[in-house]
Parts: sequence; C-alpha cells; structure tokens
Amino acid sequence: MVFRSPLELYPTHFFLPNFAADPHHRSLLLANGGGGGGSGSGSGCSPGAGGGGACEAINKHESILRARAVVAFHTGNFRDLYHILENHKFTKESHGKLQAMWLEAHYQEAEKLRGRPLGPVDKYRVRKKFPLPRTIWDGEQKTHCFKERTRSLLREWYLQDPYPNPSKKRELAQATGLTPTQVGNWFKNRRQRLRAAAAKNSLTERAETGTSILSVTSSDSECDV
Repeated sequence: MVFRSPLELYPTHFFLPNFAADPHHRSLLLANGGGGGGSGSGSGCSPGAGGGGACEAINKHESILRARAVVAFHTGNFRDLYHILENHKFTKESHGKLQAMWLEAHYQEAEKLRGRPLGPVDKYRVRKKFPLPRTIWDGEQKTHCFKERTRSLLREWYLQDPYPNPSKKRELAQATGLTPTQVGNWFKNRRQRLRAAAAKNSLTERAETGTSILSVTSSDSECDV
C-alpha cells in the first residue's frame, strides 16, 4: 500500500500555528519567553511543561494541537495521536484532515496486524470498529462510497470497455471528479465482483443439475468441472 502522509496531502500552514495573525496568542507566547527575536531566556511552552495559564492556553490552541497531531501521526506514535484527537474539540474546518489521519492510522495498524494490505471490506470493518470521535466529527454521516451518478457513469463505461486504458481512466476521472487511481480500482473491483458472481451462479446451476449430469457419462461430468 502506497501511503502519503497529511504533510504531503495538505499545505503546511494548515498544521502549523500562525501567532503573527493572532495577537492574543502571540502576546501569551512572548510573555513566556517564546518570542523569536528575544534572548530565549524564557522556559518555553512544550507540552506538559510548567508556565502557568499562558502556557496552558498556548498548548490548547488548535494550531498547536493540529501540529502535535501530525507529528505524532508522521512518527507513527498513534497512541498520542488518538489521545490528542479524542480529548480536544476541534473546529469543523479541521475535521476533514484530522479524520483522514484518524482513519489512516487505524488502517496502518490493521495492516501491520494482518500482515497484508487492506481491501475495501477490511477498511469498512476498521471504520466500524473505530468510529470517528465526536471531537473531530459533527455527527453527519460520512459516505465512503461513490455517489449514484458517479456509479452509473462508471457502470456505463464498464459495459463499453471493462479494461480502460490510462487515457480513458483520466477522461473518466475528469468526468466523475475521482482520481485515475480510484477509477482503476473501481474497474478492478467490478471485474472481481462479476467474476465471483458468475462462479457462484455456475456452482448453483451445477448443484441443481447434478443428478442429470452424473447420469450421463463420467467424461461428461469431468468436462463440466
């Protein structure tokens, strides 16, 4: 499984605090010796350090919490990541990216435990076992399936060509708003589902006609296997 961390997927400014744009929190930082242009004599405001209410306020600032979360995620310290996400309420603007980290962390742990990449069903089970905490989720149902319009378009193209080339995948990606990789995965899964359904139907037909097949000759029955 090729994995890209949120550091690659999202701009850096999403995760890092901008105290210059927040005079209140910048004043707290300066009051605790954290100013960039000072002598550095202050004690700083690292997580868990002392420093009174100013340090506590800075450490609870959403930008700081997001930065701590992405560092925990990027270093594989998922326990700290879960603790941060479960114990601090984040604004709705942060939900999408933090949800992505929550899910990818659990996917990685499940893959390590199983020793193989996860399929769509595996990921569904992981999401059911580890639902999004309400601190990064407003209660709206998040769908991991394509919209009906998208599925209809993909099914139409599948009937024309079950094995689209890279050029057609890019064309489909533009038409559906998906990525070429997502389009390719959909076609692959569709082929597998249809093959499995065809094999199941074939076995059912053989079971229903088993008596007549066995009554002919042994060579006939071998041809049907």
